[in-house]
Amino acid sequence: MRKKLDVLLIFDTPYSTDRGHDFKQEFKDLNWMTEDDVFGALTQCGHNVRLLGLYNDITPLLDEIKEKRPDIVFNLAEVFDQKSLYDKNVVCLFELLKLKYTGATPASLIICGDKALTKKILSFHRIKVPKFHAFYLNHKVWLPKRLKLPIIVKPLQDEASRGISQASVVDTEAALIERVGFIHESMKVDAIAEEYIDGREFYVTVLGNKRITAFPLREMKFGQFPEDEPRIATYKAKWDFDYRQKWGIKNVYAGRLVSGLEDKIFETCKRAYRALNMNSYARFDIRVTSEGIIYIIEANANPCLARYDELGQSAEKAGITYPKLIQKIINLALEN
Repeated sequence: MRKKLDVLLIFDTPYSTDRGHDFKQEFKDLNWMTEDDVFGALTQCGHNVRLLGLYNDITPLLDEIKEKRPDIVFNLAEVFDQKSLYDKNVVCLFELLKLKYTGATPASLIICGDKALTKKILSFHRIKVPKFHAFYLNHKVWLPKRLKLPIIVKPLQDEASRGISQASVVDTEAALIERVGFIHESMKVDAIAEEYIDGREFYVTVLGNKRITAFPLREMKFGQFPEDEPRIATYKAKWDFDYRQKWGIKNVYAGRLVSGLEDKIFETCKRAYRALNMNSYARFDIRVTSEGIIYIIEANANPCLARYDELGQSAEKAGITYPKLIQKIINLALEN
Protein backbone atom coordinates (compact mmCIF):
# COMPACT_ATOMS: atom_id res chain seq x y z
CA MET A 1 0.00 0.00 0.00
CA ARG A 2 1.35 3.45 -0.96
CA LYS A 3 2.43 5.60 1.97
CA LYS A 4 0.31 8.71 2.49
CA LEU A 5 2.62 11.72 2.46
CA ASP A 6 2.32 15.26 3.72
CA VAL A 7 3.02 17.22 0.51
CA LEU A 8 3.65 20.96 0.39
CA LEU A 9 2.69 22.09 -3.13
CA ILE A 10 4.58 25.29 -3.91
CA PHE A 11 3.96 27.55 -6.88
CA ASP A 12 4.47 31.18 -7.82
CA THR A 13 1.64 33.72 -7.72
CA PRO A 14 1.22 37.16 -9.33
CA TYR A 15 0.25 38.68 -5.98
CA SER A 16 0.63 38.00 -2.26
CA THR A 17 -1.64 35.46 -0.59
CA ASP A 18 -1.92 34.46 3.05
CA ARG A 19 -0.81 31.07 4.29
CA GLY A 20 -3.78 28.72 4.23
CA HIS A 21 -5.31 30.35 1.14
CA ASP A 22 -7.29 27.59 -0.64
CA PHE A 23 -6.88 28.92 -4.24
CA LYS A 24 -10.30 27.53 -5.19
CA GLN A 25 -11.16 30.65 -7.16
CA GLU A 26 -7.77 30.86 -8.87
CA PHE A 27 -7.85 27.20 -9.92
CA LYS A 28 -10.98 27.88 -12.00
CA ASP A 29 -8.84 30.04 -14.32
CA LEU A 30 -7.03 28.29 -17.20
CA ASN A 31 -3.86 30.21 -16.30
CA TRP A 32 -3.70 28.06 -13.16
CA MET A 33 -4.22 24.78 -15.02
CA THR A 34 -0.92 23.19 -14.00
CA GLU A 35 -1.37 23.90 -10.30
CA ASP A 36 -4.94 22.59 -10.40
CA ASP A 37 -3.96 19.45 -12.33
CA VAL A 38 -1.10 18.58 -9.98
CA PHE A 39 -3.19 19.31 -6.88
CA GLY A 40 -5.93 17.02 -8.17
CA ALA A 41 -3.48 14.23 -9.00
CA LEU A 42 -1.76 14.42 -5.60
CA THR A 43 -5.14 14.26 -3.88
CA GLN A 44 -6.17 11.34 -6.08
CA CYS A 45 -2.98 9.54 -5.05
CA GLY A 46 -4.15 9.82 -1.45
CA HIS A 47 -1.65 12.36 -0.16
CA ASN A 48 -2.38 15.19 2.25
CA VAL A 49 -1.68 18.36 0.24
CA ARG A 50 -0.99 21.85 1.55
CA LEU A 51 -0.90 24.77 -0.88
CA LEU A 52 1.55 27.65 -0.70
CA GLY A 53 1.85 30.49 -3.19
CA LEU A 54 5.06 32.52 -3.37
CA TYR A 55 5.20 36.08 -4.66
CA ASN A 56 8.04 38.32 -3.43
CA ASP A 57 8.52 37.19 0.16
CA ILE A 58 10.12 33.94 1.30
CA THR A 59 8.88 34.31 4.91
CA PRO A 60 5.61 32.35 4.36
CA LEU A 61 7.64 29.35 3.20
CA LEU A 62 9.94 29.51 6.21
CA ASP A 63 6.97 29.83 8.56
CA GLU A 64 5.18 26.91 6.88
CA ILE A 65 8.24 24.66 7.22
CA LYS A 66 8.85 25.70 10.82
CA GLU A 67 5.24 25.04 11.83
CA LYS A 68 5.00 21.66 10.10
CA ARG A 69 7.83 20.15 8.11
CA PRO A 70 6.43 18.29 5.05
CA ASP A 71 7.54 14.88 3.89
CA ILE A 72 8.20 16.42 0.49
CA VAL A 73 7.86 19.69 -1.41
CA PHE A 74 6.24 19.42 -4.82
CA ASN A 75 7.90 22.30 -6.63
CA LEU A 76 6.03 24.21 -9.34
CA ALA A 77 7.75 27.56 -8.70
CA GLU A 78 9.00 29.02 -11.99
CA VAL A 79 9.59 32.61 -10.91
CA PHE A 80 10.05 34.62 -7.73
CA ASP A 81 9.24 38.32 -7.56
CA GLN A 82 8.17 37.94 -11.22
CA LYS A 83 11.75 37.04 -12.28
CA SER A 84 12.37 33.64 -13.88
CA LEU A 85 16.10 33.68 -13.04
CA TYR A 86 15.19 33.25 -9.35
CA ASP A 87 13.68 29.78 -9.85
CA LYS A 88 17.00 28.22 -8.85
CA ASN A 89 17.19 30.38 -5.71
CA VAL A 90 13.94 28.92 -4.42
CA VAL A 91 15.32 25.41 -4.94
CA CYS A 92 18.58 26.39 -3.23
CA LEU A 93 16.49 27.25 -0.19
CA PHE A 94 14.98 23.75 -0.23
CA GLU A 95 18.52 22.37 -0.17
CA LEU A 96 19.60 24.62 2.69
CA LEU A 97 16.56 23.46 4.67
CA LYS A 98 17.39 19.81 3.79
CA LEU A 99 13.94 19.27 2.29
CA LYS A 100 13.03 16.54 -0.16
CA TYR A 101 11.69 18.23 -3.30
CA THR A 102 10.57 17.29 -6.79
CA GLY A 103 12.14 18.33 -10.05
CA ALA A 104 15.45 19.82 -11.07
CA THR A 105 18.40 20.69 -8.86
CA PRO A 106 19.76 24.26 -8.67
CA ALA A 107 22.66 23.20 -10.92
CA SER A 108 20.31 21.94 -13.64
CA LEU A 109 18.23 25.12 -13.47
CA ILE A 110 21.37 27.26 -13.78
CA ILE A 111 22.66 25.31 -16.79
CA CYS A 112 19.35 25.03 -18.63
CA GLY A 113 18.49 28.62 -17.77
CA ASP A 114 21.47 29.80 -19.83
CA LYS A 115 20.96 28.78 -23.47
CA ALA A 116 24.59 29.45 -24.39
CA LEU A 117 25.98 27.40 -21.51
CA THR A 118 23.63 24.53 -22.39
CA LYS A 119 24.83 24.57 -25.99
CA LYS A 120 28.49 24.70 -24.97
CA ILE A 121 28.12 21.60 -22.81
CA LEU A 122 26.18 19.69 -25.46
CA SER A 123 28.72 20.66 -28.14
CA PHE A 124 31.54 19.38 -25.92
CA HIS A 125 29.73 16.03 -25.81
CA ARG A 126 29.36 16.08 -29.61
CA ILE A 127 25.62 16.53 -29.52
CA LYS A 128 24.45 18.76 -32.37
CA VAL A 129 23.12 22.23 -31.57
CA PRO A 130 22.73 25.24 -33.88
CA LYS A 131 25.81 27.44 -34.16
CA PHE A 132 25.32 30.41 -31.87
CA HIS A 133 26.70 33.56 -30.29
CA ALA A 134 25.68 35.28 -27.04
CA PHE A 135 25.30 39.05 -27.00
CA TYR A 136 25.52 40.50 -23.52
CA LEU A 137 24.11 43.82 -22.40
CA ASN A 138 26.31 46.86 -23.09
CA HIS A 139 28.55 44.94 -25.50
CA LYS A 140 29.09 45.40 -29.24
CA VAL A 141 26.71 43.59 -31.60
CA TRP A 142 27.86 42.28 -35.00
CA LEU A 143 27.40 39.27 -37.27
CA PRO A 144 30.05 36.65 -36.37
CA LYS A 145 31.62 35.04 -39.44
CA ARG A 146 30.84 31.53 -38.22
CA LEU A 147 27.08 32.17 -38.25
CA LYS A 148 25.12 31.73 -41.45
CA LEU A 149 21.90 33.60 -42.14
CA PRO A 150 19.02 33.28 -41.42
CA ILE A 151 19.44 33.58 -37.65
CA ILE A 152 16.93 33.47 -34.81
CA VAL A 153 17.44 35.90 -31.91
CA LYS A 154 16.14 35.06 -28.41
CA PRO A 155 16.53 36.18 -24.81
CA LEU A 156 19.49 34.27 -23.38
CA GLN A 157 17.91 33.30 -20.08
CA ASP A 158 14.14 33.33 -20.54
CA GLU A 159 11.71 30.47 -21.18
CA ALA A 160 8.24 29.62 -22.55
CA SER A 161 9.21 31.40 -25.81
CA ARG A 162 8.94 34.81 -24.18
CA GLY A 163 10.53 37.41 -26.45
CA ILE A 164 10.23 35.19 -29.54
CA SER A 165 8.12 36.32 -32.52
CA GLN A 166 8.29 36.07 -36.30
CA ALA A 167 10.50 39.16 -36.16
CA SER A 168 13.05 37.09 -34.22
CA VAL A 169 14.24 35.45 -37.46
CA VAL A 170 16.59 37.82 -39.30
CA ASP A 171 18.39 37.54 -42.63
CA THR A 172 20.75 40.55 -42.61
CA GLU A 173 23.38 41.90 -40.26
CA ALA A 174 21.39 45.10 -39.83
CA ALA A 175 18.28 43.13 -38.81
CA LEU A 176 20.38 41.10 -36.37
CA ILE A 177 21.72 44.24 -34.71
CA GLU A 178 18.23 45.72 -34.55
CA ARG A 179 16.67 42.59 -32.98
CA VAL A 180 19.43 42.13 -30.40
CA GLY A 181 19.04 45.82 -29.54
CA PHE A 182 15.29 45.30 -29.13
CA ILE A 183 15.84 42.49 -26.59
CA HIS A 184 18.53 44.47 -24.76
CA GLU A 185 16.46 47.64 -24.56
CA SER A 186 12.88 46.39 -24.14
CA MET A 187 13.51 43.30 -21.99
CA LYS A 188 16.75 44.44 -20.31
CA VAL A 189 18.30 40.98 -20.73
CA ASP A 190 21.16 39.34 -22.64
CA ALA A 191 20.44 37.81 -26.06
CA ILE A 192 21.51 34.76 -28.02
CA ALA A 193 21.61 34.46 -31.80
CA GLU A 194 21.59 30.98 -33.32
CA GLU A 195 21.34 29.63 -36.83
CA TYR A 196 17.79 28.89 -37.88
CA ILE A 197 17.30 25.16 -38.42
CA ASP A 198 14.65 24.36 -41.01
CA GLY A 199 12.90 21.13 -40.11
CA ARG A 200 10.23 19.38 -38.07
CA GLU A 201 9.85 20.50 -34.45
CA PHE A 202 9.60 17.72 -31.85
CA TYR A 203 9.30 17.66 -28.06
CA VAL A 204 10.94 14.79 -26.20
CA THR A 205 10.22 13.99 -22.55
CA VAL A 206 12.85 12.18 -20.48
CA LEU A 207 12.06 10.86 -16.99
CA GLY A 208 14.36 9.33 -14.38
CA ASN A 209 17.44 9.59 -12.21
CA LYS A 210 19.86 6.69 -12.62
CA ARG A 211 17.56 4.81 -14.98
CA ILE A 212 15.96 7.06 -17.59
CA THR A 213 13.11 6.65 -20.05
CA ALA A 214 12.15 8.67 -23.12
CA PHE A 215 8.43 8.98 -23.84
CA PRO A 216 6.68 9.05 -27.25
CA LEU A 217 7.41 12.10 -29.39
CA ARG A 218 5.16 15.13 -29.65
CA GLU A 219 5.33 17.44 -32.66
CA MET A 220 4.26 21.01 -33.42
CA LYS A 221 2.38 21.10 -36.73
CA PHE A 222 2.16 24.48 -38.42
CA GLY A 223 -1.00 23.76 -40.45
CA GLN A 224 -1.84 26.61 -42.83
CA PHE A 225 1.09 28.78 -41.76
CA PRO A 226 2.45 30.81 -44.72
CA GLU A 227 5.16 28.93 -46.61
CA ASP A 228 7.34 32.05 -46.88
CA GLU A 229 7.39 32.57 -43.10
CA PRO A 230 9.84 30.75 -40.78
CA ARG A 231 8.03 28.01 -38.88
CA ILE A 232 9.13 28.59 -35.31
CA ALA A 233 7.57 28.11 -31.88
CA THR A 234 6.91 31.76 -31.10
CA TYR A 235 5.16 32.87 -27.93
CA LYS A 236 1.94 33.25 -29.91
CA ALA A 237 2.35 29.88 -31.61
CA LYS A 238 2.59 28.25 -28.18
CA TRP A 239 0.15 30.19 -26.04
CA ASP A 240 -2.27 32.32 -28.11
CA PHE A 241 -5.36 30.18 -28.79
CA ASP A 242 -6.80 32.50 -31.45
CA TYR A 243 -3.47 32.70 -33.28
CA ARG A 244 -3.08 28.90 -33.21
CA GLN A 245 -6.62 28.43 -34.48
CA LYS A 246 -6.13 31.00 -37.26
CA TRP A 247 -3.07 29.24 -38.67
CA GLY A 248 -4.02 25.65 -37.80
CA ILE A 249 -1.10 25.23 -35.39
CA LYS A 250 -1.43 22.04 -33.33
CA ASN A 251 0.69 19.98 -30.98
CA VAL A 252 0.12 16.31 -31.70
CA TYR A 253 1.71 12.90 -31.36
CA ALA A 254 4.47 12.67 -33.93
CA GLY A 255 3.56 11.38 -37.36
CA ARG A 256 5.41 8.85 -39.47
CA LEU A 257 9.22 8.83 -39.22
CA VAL A 258 11.78 7.05 -41.36
CA SER A 259 12.95 3.72 -39.95
CA GLY A 260 15.33 4.10 -37.00
CA LEU A 261 14.93 7.87 -36.63
CA GLU A 262 12.79 7.73 -33.48
CA ASP A 263 15.35 5.53 -31.71
CA LYS A 264 18.10 7.92 -32.80
CA ILE A 265 16.15 10.88 -31.39
CA PHE A 266 15.61 9.09 -28.08
CA GLU A 267 19.28 8.16 -27.84
CA THR A 268 20.35 11.75 -28.57
CA CYS A 269 18.05 13.18 -25.89
CA LYS A 270 19.13 10.61 -23.33
CA ARG A 271 22.77 11.50 -24.01
CA ALA A 272 21.90 15.17 -23.58
CA TYR A 273 20.09 14.42 -20.31
CA ARG A 274 23.23 12.70 -19.00
CA ALA A 275 25.59 15.35 -20.35
CA LEU A 276 23.65 18.10 -18.58
CA ASN A 277 23.47 16.01 -15.37
CA MET A 278 19.68 16.31 -15.31
CA ASN A 279 17.35 14.42 -13.01
CA SER A 280 13.66 13.77 -12.32
CA TYR A 281 12.08 14.98 -15.57
CA ALA A 282 12.92 17.22 -18.52
CA ARG A 283 11.78 18.13 -22.01
CA PHE A 284 13.96 18.68 -25.04
CA ASP A 285 12.85 20.86 -27.94
CA ILE A 286 14.52 19.54 -31.08
CA ARG A 287 14.58 20.11 -34.82
CA VAL A 288 15.08 17.32 -37.36
CA THR A 289 16.09 18.35 -40.87
CA SER A 290 14.86 16.70 -44.08
CA GLU A 291 18.21 14.83 -44.11
CA GLY A 292 17.46 13.37 -40.66
CA ILE A 293 20.02 15.49 -38.76
CA ILE A 294 18.96 16.03 -35.14
CA TYR A 295 19.58 19.37 -33.42
CA ILE A 296 18.75 20.10 -29.80
CA ILE A 297 17.28 23.59 -29.65
CA GLU A 298 16.36 23.85 -25.96
CA ALA A 299 16.79 21.76 -22.80
CA ASN A 300 13.99 22.43 -20.33
CA ALA A 301 14.42 21.57 -16.66
CA ASN A 302 11.09 21.54 -14.77
CA PRO A 303 8.95 21.83 -17.92
CA CYS A 304 5.19 22.35 -17.73
CA LEU A 305 3.38 19.56 -15.88
CA ALA A 306 -0.18 20.38 -16.95
CA ARG A 307 -2.12 17.24 -17.83
CA TYR A 308 -2.58 18.28 -21.47
CA ASP A 309 0.88 19.73 -22.07
CA GLU A 310 3.66 17.82 -23.83
CA LEU A 311 5.00 15.89 -20.85
CA GLY A 312 1.61 14.73 -19.57
CA GLN A 313 0.45 13.73 -23.04
CA SER A 314 3.67 11.85 -23.82
CA ALA A 315 3.35 9.91 -20.57
CA GLU A 316 -0.28 9.12 -21.38
CA LYS A 317 0.79 7.74 -24.77
CA ALA A 318 3.32 5.55 -22.95
CA GLY A 319 0.51 4.11 -20.81
CA ILE A 320 1.22 6.19 -17.70
CA THR A 321 -1.88 7.91 -16.35
CA TYR A 322 -1.49 11.45 -15.10
CA PRO A 323 -1.83 10.59 -11.37
CA LYS A 324 0.72 7.80 -11.87
CA LEU A 325 3.10 10.27 -13.54
CA ILE A 326 2.84 12.67 -10.59
CA GLN A 327 3.47 9.78 -8.18
CA LYS A 328 6.52 8.71 -10.20
CA ILE A 329 7.93 12.24 -9.90
CA ILE A 330 7.47 12.05 -6.13
CA ASN A 331 9.16 8.64 -6.02
CA LEU A 332 12.13 9.99 -7.96
CA ALA A 333 12.50 12.84 -5.45
CA LEU A 334 12.41 10.41 -2.52
CA GLU A 335 15.28 8.40 -4.09
CA ASN A 336 17.74 11.28 -3.57
